[in-house]
Amino acid sequence: MRIAFLPILLALPAILHSQAVTLTPAIVESGSPELIRVHGPHAFSRVEGEWLGHTIHCFKGEDGNTWFALAGVDVEAPVGQSSLKITAYSQEKPHDLSITVPIRPAHYRTAAITVEPKFVEPGPEDQKLIEAASKAKEQAFASAQNDDADHPLWSGNFQAPVKAAATDSFGTRRTFNGKLASIHKGTDFRAPTGTPVLAGNSGTVVLAQKLFYEGNCVMIDHGLGLMSISMHLSRIDVKPGQQLTRGQQLGLSGATGRVTGPHLHWAIRWQGVMLDPVKLLHLNLNSLK
Repeated sequence: MRIAFLPILLALPAILHSQAVTLTPAIVESGSPELIRVHGPHAFSRVEGEWLGHTIHCFKGEDGNTWFALAGVDVEAPVGQSSLKITAYSQEKPHDLSITVPIRPAHYRTAAITVEPKFVEPGPEDQKLIEAASKAKEQAFASAQNDDADHPLWSGNFQAPVKAAATDSFGTRRTFNGKLASIHKGTDFRAPTGTPVLAGNSGTVVLAQKLFYEGNCVMIDHGLGLMSISMHLSRIDVKPGQQLTRGQQLGLSGATGRVTGPHLHWAIRWQGVMLDPVKLLHLNLNSLK
């Protein structure tokens, strides 16, 4: 009888190991934001991780035994098996909790769009504006990347930036004027010009200015590598360095930059990875225990 139970007993450590690290949503797709949960029988002193070439910044939950991280898979990430490396420390003793995570393809639409010719074939003066905008964005991204905090600036669920319908535009393969193809790396909200645009969660403004393609743009650093980006605003109401709370107005929607009409383009960026904003809105982050 003891021999019959031996395979089950040998399998128990592997089962417990797999339950120590969980992801939400459990089915991981390209473009998906993921809440990583690390739980153990003792209180870990720290938890470190790496996934798809990115450092996982974990922070301790309210119960003291659970650690969390908000990460994700880029919209252009290759599908297949990936290794989520997690190391948890108790009394400086490392515990390898790494798991294999399959990444599935997300199915996105294609679309053809007509815009002003300068946004497809920019002239010399426009090229200067594009270069200046690129430098401004690089500085904003770097300031968020260099965040050495041990806790996120965001708290609780993210909320939609406008009181308007969100489209399924994220990930759409777009052709501009029949020539320039790109992937739409944000979600468009059908917001008429002048609609108040709100901060999706608390954070620090790292960019608030007009850019070539993005128009009037505001970037918020939510901590631990996570940013939200609001584009095409008709008015900007905040300044770099300003601390915002969830729901605080940052500007008004509009039709500046490369657009076909008034709307809000809202993007979510984590360590250079572009994530589906609508899926982030569906994550329950209100009680991380």
